[in-house]
Amino acid sequence: MQEIISKILTYIFVIIIYLFIYVIIRMIFLDIHTMYRKKSGGFADAYLKLINLRQDLDFPVDESYEVSDNEVIGRGKKCDISIADRYLSTKHSRIFKSSGKFYLEDLESTNGTYLNGEELTDKAVELLDGDKITVGRINFLFVLPSKGE
Repeated sequence: MQEIISKILTYIFVIIIYLFIYVIIRMIFLDIHTMYRKKSGGFADAYLKLINLRQDLDFPVDESYEVSDNEVIGRGKKCDISIADRYLSTKHSRIFKSSGKFYLEDLESTNGTYLNGEELTDKAVELLDGDKITVGRINFLFVLPSKGE
């Protein structure tokens, strides 16, 4: 009996190890896939990279979102970046490009829009490469392609 329990525990341990390896390989693949899209011209000007682990969220969300001249983020189906997070307003925030620079503004959302941990007021704020944007329960990294690409 003890021998059977030992074999079962061994198999369970091996399965857990394989699942762990699978998750790590999947994360690497998704990161490489995002970089490939960026280098192959798949991204317009900039993009938002998801920081959260997708499996921790109870709604579907992509690993990355393109950002061009004007992108509205929200829960509404007509938003450019539509995410079914119940903590997002229908039209939550907007990223837009003006004079070659990107700006983030809150669209009077219920739960606010945060840039690098600070809540936005009623005016737009310039985005820089590497800024952390928080909307609802989602954290994004704002990424600008380097000048050489």
